[in-house]
Amino acid sequence: MLNSMSNVSSKKIPGTAVLTLLFWGSLFLASCGSMQTSPAAAEKLVTDSARTRNIMAYLAGDDLQGRETGTPGIEAAADFIIEEFRKYDVLPYFEGYRDTLSNFPEKAYNVVGVVSGKDPELKDEYIVIGAHYDHIGVQKEVAGDSIANGANDNASGTTAVMELARYFGRSRTNKRSLIFALFTAEEKGLLGSEHLAQKLKSENLDLYVMLNYEMIGVPMNGKDHLVYLTGYNRSNLAETVNRYSGDKLVGFLPQAEAYNLFRRSDNLAFHEAFIVPSQTFSSFDFTNFDHYHKVGDEASSMNPAFMAHVINKMIPVVERIANAEEREIKYN
Repeated sequence: MLNSMSNVSSKKIPGTAVLTLLFWGSLFLASCGSMQTSPAAAEKLVTDSARTRNIMAYLAGDDLQGRETGTPGIEAAADFIIEEFRKYDVLPYFEGYRDTLSNFPEKAYNVVGVVSGKDPELKDEYIVIGAHYDHIGVQKEVAGDSIANGANDNASGTTAVMELARYFGRSRTNKRSLIFALFTAEEKGLLGSEHLAQKLKSENLDLYVMLNYEMIGVPMNGKDHLVYLTGYNRSNLAETVNRYSGDKLVGFLPQAEAYNLFRRSDNLAFHEAFIVPSQTFSSFDFTNFDHYHKVGDEASSMNPAFMAHVINKMIPVVERIANAEEREIKYN
């Protein structure tokens, strides 16, 4: 999450029947280790705690040195994301997966993939699914540790986007086209998302909605929902998500409104450029995470089963957003 949060709180393809059977069989196996959910939702389980743990272990590992923008560590993270996109048939949106920022003095990249929609008309409408994959790098040493690994902030959101991309890259169940965007330089002032939003706007992209994932590594305390939505009262997105999921997936967090978190993550640039619902899902509730922008933001402090549960609950929601005949999600 953007550095300005620090003054808020210190706590913080198949063409054959055989391949099709193999694919759906792999989805069943992936679901076996996941948290329990309703029988209807079980059909869409594609990730589990082992997968989320492994992705987080790499992205938030010491080898990547905190993934600061412009460093070899974030280059390695980009390579990892791109390899996963290739593996699951998520194509580059531009000429290549790396999109060089125009608003940062050093060479820095967003990673941008796409799964084209299958409907002849709706495929020209787009949904951006995003998260920032950078963090703040090496900091002042504390108890022998100087790497701010950025597990919750925001390897967790990056993991969600990668797993959603994996599902849609293989299933191809989306009528609208899906852009999967991993932003750099969020910690430098939301620069990666600003660059991409302006670039897509200049191309007259027909954007329906932007869904952003930020700090979903641990569950909230004492809530009857899994995540909250920034800018909750600005749109009917939360209501629509809950209706699509058949559950209380998204709720309201008063602190998110009090501290105006709507303007502190990568949804903001798309809101300003396109004036369409552009909001962030998060589970950081100011009481459940003590390591914001600190060296203690380690993968070992995350809850992989919770992350897998959130991602699996999001899959049918994103699918219904992508396939709705009408644009149901609107600003109030």
